Amino acid sequence: MLDQGAPPHNSRPTAPSASGVGARLMRRKPVEHLVAEGGQGEGGSLRRSLGLWQLTMISIGATLGTGIFVVLGEAVPKAGPAVTLSFVIAGLTALFSALSYAELAGTIPVSGSSYSYAYATMGELVAWVCGWCLVLEYGVSVAAVAVGWGEYLNELLDGTIGVTIPAALSAPPGDGGVFNLPALIVVLLAMAFLLGGARESARANTVMVIVKIGALVLFCAIGVQGFRSGNYENFMPLGMAGVSAAGATLFFSYIGFDAASTAGEEARNAQRDLPRAILLSLVIITVLYVLVAAVAVGAKPWKNFTDSEAALAQIMREVTGQTFWGTLLAFCAVIAIASVVLTVLYGQTRVLFAMARDGLVPKAFARVHPKTGTPRTNTLIVSLFCGVLAAAVPLGQLADATSIGTLFAFALVNVAVVVLRRTRPDMPRTFRVPLSPVLPALGFGFCVWMMGSLSTITWVVFGVWMAVGLVFYFLYGYRRSRLAAPAPSEAK
Repeated sequence: MLDQGAPPHNSRPTAPSASGVGARLMRRKPVEHLVAEGGQGEGGSLRRSLGLWQLTMISIGATLGTGIFVVLGEAVPKAGPAVTLSFVIAGLTALFSALSYAELAGTIPVSGSSYSYAYATMGELVAWVCGWCLVLEYGVSVAAVAVGWGEYLNELLDGTIGVTIPAALSAPPGDGGVFNLPALIVVLLAMAFLLGGARESARANTVMVIVKIGALVLFCAIGVQGFRSGNYENFMPLGMAGVSAAGATLFFSYIGFDAASTAGEEARNAQRDLPRAILLSLVIITVLYVLVAAVAVGAKPWKNFTDSEAALAQIMREVTGQTFWGTLLAFCAVIAIASVVLTVLYGQTRVLFAMARDGLVPKAFARVHPKTGTPRTNTLIVSLFCGVLAAAVPLGQLADATSIGTLFAFALVNVAVVVLRRTRPDMPRTFRVPLSPVLPALGFGFCVWMMGSLSTITWVVFGVWMAVGLVFYFLYGYRRSRLAAPAPSEAK
């Protein structure tokens, strides 16, 4: 139930009266204002057209991508047959944060995701930092995933017509090419779907998600024919340390479930469906991962796994003795990665939409096209930026920074759910994290642990990104924030 006394969109949010800089940095946006503004942009409104099925597919679409197709070859040598246990551990780690996301998504169903949750609970500066992390997470990951799409497209072309795109047009400068044309193409295709509307984009994503789930189910059906129980005799050859190491690697295969929370202002019944979509998608993904890992290790001795990016395709070729299945898997990978580009790009535009509506970034990002109900200018700017980034810039260590940005946002969400429980205990909640604050504390702890395992260069990149973000905030957002200007009654 929404607060019937919530103010209209055109009223100015009120912040606690304070003149000190510290107090202004801690100003919070009331939950009622966040909810009341839902869907409202500059010149138009977002359309509420997404149900539970579409929201679940968005979450799966953003999560189930290159991870399972490439990560198995990296994880099995670390854990052996116990890699199935590693997937469960990684899934449980993701679940702690997913529970917090589910509670806040049902309580504050808006497009800003963890940015908006932080704004309502920990203040504007923390919200800005969180939003800036999301810009890093979504924007750079779109570019990185788009680069991977080009690689699989070449594999598909080679397996079907025996032709590949020349290196000069399939890699950026510094990586042996001049311009990565496939990476730009997949981002522009995603942009075209997003410009058509959220419902149309969700339909396209649903088709792609069904294709990639079908591909993994097909792998299990074929791979189980080569299953040998003897491959499981020494279940944990590298001990629990190996299981943990593999789990840390596999955790990043679960990143993306939070994309559903960015659809809060386009869901028909956000408070009911968002928590369900987040948790349901995580269950489906975990079950798929464990099944694929169990079949893969049963069909191929763990010592024969290498760091190959095509472990699943190799197993299908070995079991059937045919190259056709590897080509089919490459086709499914092309579909899978395109789905990730589409849903993550969607999430990026909606987070910037919320930040622009609050005045922290230019208003152009909150402008809604009256016919399609989409933030068209926002979508064009973000898509072109990500497309050029993928096509012309070697990402290198910058791509690794998406992980630290994601984990930072996850950690803040676990804190936010505890803070909101204490500051607004009587708010209606369609889902509640069980055993709070214990489970949110575990979620926070796991995120910090994962961040600590990242390389020094990743932390340096993250630090530079945060410094740039803080400069932008103090030069622009600090003064232009809708909470910074006095209400009309105060200005007189």
